[in-house]
Amino acid sequence: MLDPRQDEAELVARAKTDGEAFGALYERYVRQIYNYIYYRTGNAQDAEDLTARVFQRAGQHLPRYTDRGLPFSAWLYRIAHNVVANWHRDEARRQALPLNGVALNDLQADAPEETYVDNHERELLLRAIRRLPSERQQLIILKFVEQMSNVEIGLVMNRSEGAVKSLYHRTLLALRDELAQLEARPAAAEAPSTA
Repeated sequence: MLDPRQDEAELVARAKTDGEAFGALYERYVRQIYNYIYYRTGNAQDAEDLTARVFQRAGQHLPRYTDRGLPFSAWLYRIAHNVVANWHRDEARRQALPLNGVALNDLQADAPEETYVDNHERELLLRAIRRLPSERQQLIILKFVEQMSNVEIGLVMNRSEGAVKSLYHRTLLALRDELAQLEARPAAAEAPSTA
């Protein structure tokens, strides 16, 4: 049986001079990179453009790529992270994570009230995620959208597994606090005035 890391390393080495091999790498990873960027931008057109930019940069820098024993995808995710960070900086007028209208999964509700509650809860969660720092948004996307393990997230974020666990714990606490603030706000705004 072939070792997938060996196969990947050979493909990467060939891709440095062979366009077809680079195309194979593109086919292997384009969906993952697109999904990551889509959840960071919340816009399909921007995600397509930025995904193309990631692979353009990867192609430009591939001759200087050095295999350090990490999955090739970790290198692509770092490029994607930098491209998205630059995009957010360049598009300062946009929100950090405009996920309005993005469904993390389609829930089937039995009654209109349940649909309303589900949609409301999902919207609160997405608003709370958007308020987190970029690094914590990245962690949530890699953990829950890409369903990566802590070890894999550590490779992408250039952190130890322990550091990822610690960041994950702090992120969940911060997300809980953000949700509590958002849930309290509508109640305060909807309270009848005594004036």
